[in-house]
Amino acid sequence: MDLKLYDTLTREKRVFRPLDPGNVRMYVCGPTVYDFAHIGNARPVIVFDVLFRLLRHLYGADHVTYVRNITDVDEKINARAAEEYPALPLNEAIRKVTEKTDQQFHEDVAALGCLPPTAEPRATEHIAEMRALIERLVKSGNAYVAQDHVLFSVSSDPDYGELSKRPLDEMIAGARVEVAPYKREPMDFVLWKPSKTGEPAWPSLAGIKTPGRPGWHIECSAMAWRYLGETFDIHGGGIDLVFPHHENEIAQSRCAFHTPLMANFWMHNGFLQVEGEKMAKSTGNFVTPHDLLKDWPGEVVRLTMLQTHYRQPINWTVSGLREAERTLDHWYALSGDVAPGFLCTDVLDALMDDLNTPKALGALHELRGEAVKGIKPAAASLKASVQLIGLLQTTRAAWAAFRPAAVAVDETKVVDLIEARNAARQVKDFKESDRIRDELAKMGVVLKDTKDGTTWEIAR
Repeated sequence: MDLKLYDTLTREKRVFRPLDPGNVRMYVCGPTVYDFAHIGNARPVIVFDVLFRLLRHLYGADHVTYVRNITDVDEKINARAAEEYPALPLNEAIRKVTEKTDQQFHEDVAALGCLPPTAEPRATEHIAEMRALIERLVKSGNAYVAQDHVLFSVSSDPDYGELSKRPLDEMIAGARVEVAPYKREPMDFVLWKPSKTGEPAWPSLAGIKTPGRPGWHIECSAMAWRYLGETFDIHGGGIDLVFPHHENEIAQSRCAFHTPLMANFWMHNGFLQVEGEKMAKSTGNFVTPHDLLKDWPGEVVRLTMLQTHYRQPINWTVSGLREAERTLDHWYALSGDVAPGFLCTDVLDALMDDLNTPKALGALHELRGEAVKGIKPAAASLKASVQLIGLLQTTRAAWAAFRPAAVAVDETKVVDLIEARNAARQVKDFKESDRIRDELAKMGVVLKDTKDGTTWEIAR
């Protein structure tokens, strides 16, 4: 059984073959710690956690290295620090902001059922690696020094643009290119820049007297190199990072190490909307995992995310959350206290096909049906297969603490009552049909009759 992944660089789904099966390596762009992550930021964290779990299953937990960085030097951080702690020196205020936001992020992603990555490097702790990369690029002629800045020369890389596959004028417009007198060409981007008064600063490269700090793109190239080597297996992130961030990462790393590739696969998750609209604070539909977790269990948020294939746009809705919650109610009722059994082959096949979680969920629903009918291995297989995607991680009792109605329902009895009600309706015994509906309602079960049959859910 081959794992197939869609590669943004080649625009095709390919069989995954690790460069070294004894050390499968993945890098994913992490958060800039200046504020609560929004639900769109949580999507790559969940998506690549599923991939991390799958790779661990395939190659062994000790043979997979997953790196997710933290950006803790950035203009947004500086601005938030000055706003929240105006009385403190900026460097001290920045530390307070990044420490607080970093802790919030880790608490939220843990609640979403995400495993900690193998390494989680912070940008400010890897300035030496960034300087070393920049010096290589200057020496090779791929970068130049101008007015205390170091810039990458885009024209020095004939393969620039292969990832985004966009013409130069479109790339310039998309990058909102900064017009600056020290640039040789408009597309050249900053590797190092002078720090403003009070901002974090480090000694600059030889020949530059002004202390400075790195540009954004060089951070990930340096940290990926430090933990994964010059070339590695998978680089992931949101689709919004394809250009310019990932395009620039590729250019920096390939030119610094003279390698044909930075990563063998480039994987990107799709955009996210909220109730059919682009998420924005100005429209009042800005959603954070931190707020969602006040009202919904983390597993509900996680499952809602996995109901859509990771490469497709996702429409985040309350109805989607409710659907995920009902599904988890059923799973916990059937297998919450059951020991995990064998993985369902259909679930694994779906995940091996470019993380096709909607198809995997379809197979899990079929498995649930078998468990309801009392087919013995089904409940145990259901639990093992659901756990592979990071769900059913708690006990039935713990789930009941948040959803008391969820475990009070005997699912087999519910199905039997629905079948009896359908039989009564068939012979037009509406009195009996209504009696059964009322009995189910007392159990906390709500029925919905459609042309395709009767479905049920537990009232929230």
